[in-house]
Amino acid sequence: MIDANKATVRSYYEAINERRFDDLAQFHHADFVFYNQVDTPHSGVTGFRASEEKNFAAYDDWKMPLVDMIAEGDQTAAYLIFEGTHARELDGIPASGRKVRFSLFMKLTLKDGLIIEKRAHFDQADIRRQMAG
Repeated sequence: MIDANKATVRSYYEAINERRFDDLAQFHHADFVFYNQVDTPHSGVTGFRASEEKNFAAYDDWKMPLVDMIAEGDQTAAYLIFEGTHARELDGIPASGRKVRFSLFMKLTLKDGLIIEKRAHFDQADIRRQMAG
């Protein structure tokens, strides 16, 4: 189960990095919930896409490679590094043209081979500082 979960998570992030957002539903359980912050749930693949695509759209030439994974039981932890050029307004911060780079830690829970919960952890203040300069 652990190896299968890691393979699912690896394929999931490959789809994101290849901007195949229409393919993401195949990785999500019907009861999927995404938390981009501790107490901010987005239900279903539609909620996830709405939350994430606006973030990705603010950056040109972005990439978010999967650096490392650890798995135990039904949970897989993924460590990623995001890099991109801040090219469009995001959360009230006008496009700056600055390169932005930050780390993300994701905790994914899988059920029946699909991601049922995803929790994101990142330093939002650092991201805003990099965008604003």
